[in-house]
Order: sequence, then structure tokens, then C-alpha cells
Amino acid sequence: MEQSNEEFFHDFRQELLAGAEANGSFQLDEFMETVANELVETGFTEGFELCHFRAQRGMRVDGYWFNDEGVLDLFIADFESRDELASLSKTEVDAAFKRVANFFDASINRGLASELEVTSPEYSLARQISDRRNAVRQINLILFSERTLSSRIRELPETEVAGIPTTHHIWDISRLHRQRSSRTHKEPLDLDFRLMFGKGIACLPAHLGTDAYQSYLMVMPAEVLASLYEKFGARLLEQNVRTFLQARGNVNQGIRATILHEPGMFFAYNNGITATAQSVETEVTDSGLAIIGIVDLQIVNGGQTTASLFHTRKRDKADLSQIFVQMKLSVIDSQQSEAVVPRISEYANTQNRVNAADFFSNHPFHVRMEGFSRRIWAPAQKGAQRETRWFYERARGQYADAQSKLTPAEQRRFKAEHPKHQMFTKTDLAKFENVWDDHPKWVNLGSQKNFARYAARIGSEWEKSPDEFNEFYFKRAVARGLIFHATERIVSAQPWYNGGYRANTVAYTLALLAAITKNRKESVDFLGVWNAQKVDDVLENAIAIVSKVVNDDIIDPPAGISNISEWCKKEACWTRIQAHVEALAKRLPVEFYAQLVLLDEQAAIERTAKQTQRVDNGIEAQRKVLAIPAAEWSRIHQLLIEKALLTAKEDGILKTAMQLPAKLPSEKQCIVLLNILEMARTEGLGVGNS
Repeated sequence: MEQSNEEFFHDFRQELLAGAEANGSFQLDEFMETVANELVETGFTEGFELCHFRAQRGMRVDGYWFNDEGVLDLFIADFESRDELASLSKTEVDAAFKRVANFFDASINRGLASELEVTSPEYSLARQISDRRNAVRQINLILFSERTLSSRIRELPETEVAGIPTTHHIWDISRLHRQRSSRTHKEPLDLDFRLMFGKGIACLPAHLGTDAYQSYLMVMPAEVLASLYEKFGARLLEQNVRTFLQARGNVNQGIRATILHEPGMFFAYNNGITATAQSVETEVTDSGLAIIGIVDLQIVNGGQTTASLFHTRKRDKADLSQIFVQMKLSVIDSQQSEAVVPRISEYANTQNRVNAADFFSNHPFHVRMEGFSRRIWAPAQKGAQRETRWFYERARGQYADAQSKLTPAEQRRFKAEHPKHQMFTKTDLAKFENVWDDHPKWVNLGSQKNFARYAARIGSEWEKSPDEFNEFYFKRAVARGLIFHATERIVSAQPWYNGGYRANTVAYTLALLAAITKNRKESVDFLGVWNAQKVDDVLENAIAIVSKVVNDDIIDPPAGISNISEWCKKEACWTRIQAHVEALAKRLPVEFYAQLVLLDEQAAIERTAKQTQRVDNGIEAQRKVLAIPAAEWSRIHQLLIEKALLTAKEDGILKTAMQLPAKLPSEKQCIVLLNILEMARTEGLGVGNS
């Protein structure tokens, strides 16, 4: 039975209170970061930084994000930790947007930064706005509310603030509930071409009436694509494509050169775009069939083409009127989208392999981490009787989906075994790992860009040695997550903490702690943290000492740099912080060093875990091979022989599988057989999933 808004509000409030307590944060901070994380995950915004500022002169702001394309998101909160779900009026909405707009206007036109404390987040934001005044092309004002807005207020008109085009967005409890409840776990992007561009887009059906899904071939005007990207940005791109663009530059120089110098040849030179939609609306015109509306358009290949068209039009004032792009549009309903869309994206992006940047949710790394999280019990904490699990959400919404068909009693049991604060996502994992592996600058770039770099790094390492990712890796990652969240709580509780730059301080604190221990050829005892399921007083004390040094460093940037958030994203910032290693090492207590483990000891544990994983891989391969009957192996053998795709070794191993169960392939042979199976699928030989 579907939750009502009141029931969702109650659950959301309890989740918020528990999160604030666990993270040592104010409820307002927890509220803003919880909702912002939802929007970052679904591409509504690229990132979020807390920045609370209120002034008597009718100004307020609670967060912000500058993206690389001249868009500034300014966030404002409507939050009073209410006990009951209340309504939000249009008058209150207008007043909230007016306050955040006043902050922007004062930063641009009244030199607000000069009135603020230079080490405060609000100074950094006001100064950034002033410095970037000529680069900001669009402002998005975004209101987060714990109340529910009247359904009559669907959309607010676009306006201007300080002469800059401005959109208004409201994320109330009802909208957040709809997003979490939707099958795709994101708000669909609905387009009305007639309303936006005056007419539909000509198309050619590429499906038969008996086909399982509809598909169309379209010739998209480049002006339309650039305008869609200008309006919706990364929301237009499927998540894996967003990840790819985060890892690469936005403008492909070859595409740019064709736009500027050979626009008439663009259609011939460009590979085109692959896209999906949940549904389309068509009409018959004098010139043939046209698509006039699309529900949830997502570009799954061609994101770089789309972004390059927009950027070249904006930066080079390029004329796109003579440029057209071929588009293949597949209509996939919401029930199939979660399984089918990532596969279309993967296959459409074969020229940019998964291990480079795309790192899909169904990549074997994520599947293995998910498997560990469903199988491995975390030790019960002292005084507790029940063991729990850490739930790894490799695909968005899995935690909610796992409970959707359970009875209330079963849901209570599920939450007891998988507490919400023990659910972590791909972007969480990327933060936990990168700060310890000498990449704190990446973490400060924001969750999506950090994940893109983590994806490239781990994807490459997986190709070399997938056995490195084993039970020890999973337990270590959870331990790193425990330390990460403990550090957030510790920083928030320090007398010197003024409410800003916590994320930056946390990232560099843990990276500096890792550098100190690595210099001694030692490491924090991650398995000890895993076994205790908490950070002890000794480690907490060391974190407090290091975090003070880090905070003092980052709020005192070099001369000429006024923006602390931007400074924290630079390699020079990390280089300067590392200069504290030797001095800090002398300040940490002997109790801290007594708890460290030698890197050689940890390497021995890693080698054992790697060997165990190799054995587990062999056993799993055998299980999959034995599940396929001999007749099917014979059919696969015949098909591959006809195509001359088998080596002599593969031919011999396949002939062993053709004699099942009289002959049993070895574990190594089974791994080869699974590779053969994958090759057969790639060749389109009608081989089913094992």
C-alpha cells in the first residue's frame, strides 16, 4: 500500500532526526544536505555546499553550487523541525524567493562581501558571485520545504535577478515523496516541442507493430538540442553519460571545429545521438509524422555532442541554424527502464569503455560490493544483541525498493537488520575511498566529479586485478565510512567550528591522517574499526587535533585568493596541507600510534583476502557453468565454430562442457567458459543470461 504524504513526512522526519544525531549536525544542515543529495543523485543539480546566512535586511541563503557552465544554484530552506505536516502558501514561497534573490543582488550591486567576515562561507559565496558576475548566465533559485505546497501551484514563472535569467523551483515534501516513490527514482523530464519551439520534430518509425518497444529515427536541429541543454543541463543526460562528462572536458575540440568551420558536414561527420523516453506523443503533419511531446527524455550516448553544441553556441557565438543531428529514440516504459536503459547506454558507448569513465551500476565491481553487503553481517556493537548489515545501494532506490512489497512487520525487521544510517551509495563509497587514497582534492570537487574520478580509477584497477576487491576491501570501505561520519561529527562539535567548510575540513583531515601513518609505514586499523563498528576515543582525539590544523590552514588561503571553497579544490591546497605532516606527527599521542598496524601486516591480510576471492570466483564460475545443460554448450560450440571465433584452447574447454555431467570442467576452465559465453552474447548469438 502506497504511503500517504503524512506517513512519508513522519518517516522522513525520523530519518532526519537520526541522521542529525549520528552525524553531529544541526537539523537544518541535515535537512538541506539530505534533500540536496537526492537532487544531486538524480542530476537536478550537480552539487551542493552549505552556506547559512540571514540578515535583517530581508536576505537569506542556505546553500549554493556553481557549475562549469555558468549556472548558479542558490538554495533556501523552509524548515522549523515541525512535528506535523503543514501547508506552504504562495505568499510564503514568494517571500522566500525574494530573500534569496536579495542576497544575490546585494552581492552583485552593493558589495555585500565587504561587510562580511572573510573566513565565513557567506563571504566566500558573496565574493564568488561578485567575481563571476560576467560568467553567470542563469540563476536557479531552489526552495527546500518540510511543508507541502498546494497542488494548484505547479510552476513559477521565470524572471530576472540583477539582469540575469532566473528560474524558481520548489522541493516540498510532496515532490520529494513523488521522487522517492517513482519507479525510476527521479523526476521525469517532460518536453512539449510545440510549446517550446513552435512545432514538432519530424521522425521516421523504426519499429513494427509487433515489436516489444517503439523506436524512432529523428533529425534534430542543433538549435533545439543546444536549447534543451541550456534549459535542463545535466538532467537531460542519463546518469552514466553525466559521469562520463564529469570525467572528460565538456567541449570536444573536433566537434567544435566542425561546428565553426564545416557546419554543413556536421551530419556526415557526427555519430549522432542515442536517447530513450518513457513515452512519446506524435501527430501527422503535411510533411509526415512528427513527435510533439516526450516524457522523460534521456540522452544515453551523445552527451558530449549535445554539450559541445551548447558551449560552442554560447562561447563562440556559433550559428547552429544549418546543423542537424541524427537521433535514435527508443521508447522504454518505466517498468523496463531500470534494466534496459543502462544496457542501451553501455552498448551505445562502446567506444568509451566502462573502465575508463562510465562505470555503470551493473558493472561487476558494484555487483560484487552489493553481494558483500547483502551477505556479510556486521559485528553487534557492545551491549547490543542483534547483528546488522551495511546496505550498499549500487542502483538508486534499492533500499526503498527492498521494502516496497513487505508487510509492516517485515519492514520493521528489515530496518532493524539494515538501519538507514548504514545504507551507503556509490558516491558515498567514492568519498570514503578517495580521501584515504591521497585524492582529497577530488572529494572537494563535489560528489559527481569525485565519483567520476573514482570510477575511472577503480574501473582501471578492476581490469588489472578484480580479486583486489574482496571481503577485506568491503569491510575496510565500511570502516572508512564509519571514520568519515565520525569526523563530520567531531568537526561539528569543535569550539573553533563556525558552521562552514566542514566537508573540506573532513576530506583533508582524513587525507592528512593517512599521510602521517603512511610515512611511518603504518595504517589505521580498519579491521579493528569494523569489528568495533565505531571509532574509539583515541582515534577521535587524533582526528580533533588534525582537523584544527587543517581548518586553520584552509581558512587562510594564499594572498590574492579570497574564495576558500575554490582554493580547497586545487592541488596546491593539498600540497600546502601536507607540509604539516612532520609537525603534526609529533603532536599526536603515543596511544594513537600504539593502535596502528604495520603496512606489511595489512598487505598480508590483503593477500589472503585476494586468494580467498580467487577461490570464490572459481566456485561461482563452476556454479554458473553447471547450471547450463550440455546441449546448450553444444549449441554455443556449433555457432562459434561456424563463425570461426574459437581458439584451440577454447574449443577444447567447450568440448569438456559438452560432456556435462560426465566430465566436469575445472574452476579455471569454468572462468574461460563464462568468457566464451559473454563473447557469444556480444556476437548476438541468442545466448541467454546465466
